[in-house]
Amino acid sequence: MSAENVNPAPEAEDAVVETPETPGTPEAPAAAEPAREHGSHEAGEAGDGASEAVRRLEEEGDVAADYVEELLDIADLDGDIDIEVRDGRTYVSVVSEDHDERLNDLVGRDGKTLEALQELVRLAVLAATGHRSRLILDICGHRERRDADLRETAQDAVERVRAGEGPVHLSPMGAYERKIVHDVVADAGLASASEGEGARRHVVISADA
Repeated sequence: MSAENVNPAPEAEDAVVETPETPGTPEAPAAAEPAREHGSHEAGEAGDGASEAVRRLEEEGDVAADYVEELLDIADLDGDIDIEVRDGRTYVSVVSEDHDERLNDLVGRDGKTLEALQELVRLAVLAATGHRSRLILDICGHRERRDADLRETAQDAVERVRAGEGPVHLSPMGAYERKIVHDVVADAGLASASEGEGARRHVVISADA
């Protein structure tokens, strides 16, 4: 069993590190000019870095959308594909205005088929771009509903800990879902950690913040 203390800062890939003219002789303005140019150059570099990160995420979305669209064609399924970049991730969603129930087969029981498809899409992005992806794939709003359920479960566990029940162990879940739980617990001022290995990895919530 391993323990991963949480209530951390966001994942390392997402972390962003955030970082006065004295009057004088007539020659002072000329001396100050290079400093202003240097500051402008640094700001430009920071902007270019952010733009490059967004461009890469958008590229991930395009590759993923093409892959998913081909998959839908092979399976003879109808669905529209939405791409969104937020919080340092690419989110690709398959939606159906006609509510094609067959798309639920791509979600599977407890979302296991969806998780497998997500890994395939990430591998497709890696093959096309050479970069590992942390994109999130959703189908027919399954993850949105699951996220809401997770937040409710986490909040219930928080209340149980506050009532003196002691450490509460939740059911095993993936890294993305554990992160949602950790965030809820951190907002509540309690402590959480991931324990267990592989498919048994789960969140433990306690009062020791």
